Amino acid sequence: MLPIGSAAPDLTLTDHEGRPFRFADAWRTAHVVLFFYPKSYTSVCTQEACAFRDALADVEARNAVIIGVSSDDVATQHGFRNAYQLPFTLLSDTDGHAAKAYCARAFFGLMSGRVTYVIERGGIIRGAYSALTQAEAHVQQALRALEGKGNV
Repeated sequence: MLPIGSAAPDLTLTDHEGRPFRFADAWRTAHVVLFFYPKSYTSVCTQEACAFRDALADVEARNAVIIGVSSDDVATQHGFRNAYQLPFTLLSDTDGHAAKAYCARAFFGLMSGRVTYVIERGGIIRGAYSALTQAEAHVQQALRALEGKGNV
């Protein structure tokens, strides 16, 4: 994972609507909870995305937004977002460029791992957490980092 206190890479990916989305535009106005997940519609990934959905009010109360990233294409991201009523941006990283930049590779480098970063306004990493099978722990650790209760 990227070290706490380091600058988050500023990348541009395509969102679930097919529009370009620049990371720095998000952290210019709010803290960002950026979570990488391996594949839409799989059991643990769906559990994680829905846990972030259910925690949206708590995240927003801490002046933060949620952004999900996977290797799925735009159409899959769009469908996944609609199927589970996910009220946040999902980004498509089909070439794995973002997963590599954020050290979120797993499965022998073939697909994204499950890594969550909390990025402060201005683009500095405040928290990082990685656990492949503990989907809901990503939400809990992100909330801890947003509350300033140490690095996750």
